Amino acid sequence: MSLDVTTRPASPAKQVDQLDALESEAIHVMREVAGEFDRPAILFSGGKDSMLLVHLARKAFWPAPVPFPVLHVDTGHNFDEVIEFRDQVVERYGLTLEVASVQDYIDDGRLSERADGTRNPLQTTPLLDAIAEHRHDAVFGGGRRDEERARAKERIFSLRTAFGAWEPSRQRPELWNLYNGRHKAGEHVRVFPLSNWTELDVWRYIAREGIELPTIYYAHTRDVFLRDGMWLTSGPWGGARDGEEVVRKTVRYRTVGDGSCTGAVESDATSLDEVLAEVRESRLTERGATRADDRLSEAAMEDRKKEGYF
Repeated sequence: MSLDVTTRPASPAKQVDQLDALESEAIHVMREVAGEFDRPAILFSGGKDSMLLVHLARKAFWPAPVPFPVLHVDTGHNFDEVIEFRDQVVERYGLTLEVASVQDYIDDGRLSERADGTRNPLQTTPLLDAIAEHRHDAVFGGGRRDEERARAKERIFSLRTAFGAWEPSRQRPELWNLYNGRHKAGEHVRVFPLSNWTELDVWRYIAREGIELPTIYYAHTRDVFLRDGMWLTSGPWGGARDGEEVVRKTVRYRTVGDGSCTGAVESDATSLDEVLAEVRESRLTERGATRADDRLSEAAMEDRKKEGYF
């Protein structure tokens, strides 16, 4: 008996949007960590990348609450708008906030202020102590491979030694979306669900999902001064030096961090569409354009990562 097979036109396959694919990968990574580790945490500063991690975590485990605490390594030199936003997000979503304070370490003598005034390199010890204190075996970070050459070397699961150090030679292959989280007692894994995202992907996703951000990501007027090609602002970390003129400009921030080393860019972008247009035209990453701490040397970020920094 012959089998009559009627040829039918194939149903058109659903087009998978790039943002859908990136979202799916990030959610898959978060669920893998939830199933494989005992005490994960999300690094959360209130900036756009860490806000994206919180949003993805809420999606990954909805309708249950986010099953991880959020950890902020607070330099004490953060922008007020960002700290206020951080606290609002924690309250709104019922998150558990853990804070590792650089200022506490300076006050009791465990750390000393640097001559250049920046506190970003001082975050490593409080971060590692907080990981040990709360026994976190996996810590999510918002690092992306497009940001900086040392971050481009990272795997999504990045094994750290018992001293928190990153060793490139111990990076594991991640074929077919298989992630190896095995680690010895005292070691932990840094996890980067946004590894394959670009700055433009982040902003496109923020626009699509309607994710709220601190206001300083959009154009506003601020007193700034020019140093090393960046517009810096005054604060508890200090201000203009002799010969540096303070001027009033319309600026926005592409990334937020320690105020002593995070620069603004001149911008009139007050809406998401305008920010997206700017990012599309930019030929410099946000860290390359606005982070003085990455200019200390060609290997500044890699040196800090080997010491335990993110």
